[in-house]
Amino acid sequence: MDTHLSEVRVARAEDIPAGGVLRVDVDGTPALLARVDGTVRALRDSCSHEGAPLSEGEVEDGTVECPWHFSRFCLRTGEALDLPATDPVEMFRVREADGEILISR
Repeated sequence: MDTHLSEVRVARAEDIPAGGVLRVDVDGTPALLARVDGTVRALRDSCSHEGAPLSEGEVEDGTVECPWHFSRFCLRTGEALDLPATDPVEMFRVREADGEILISR
């Protein structure tokens, strides 16, 4: 079993807007980055309900709201907090080093 994860540089730390998200590409997969309580979080930029781009939703209190049906997702865990979504959104391992944001897959 290969436990090696490859890291992909996706952004500079300064590119993440305060109180917002940044949409990035992780080897062909859309992801969003958000800074929550000083820590960068990364999750798949696709609502688990019908695939809406979460990066187009509102960010508030550590959550992002789906722009289509208004489900909210926790930016720390990916957990769905409101219906109609019931499944979590995939989270990525993220690391900030030397002003760069790196994501592992």
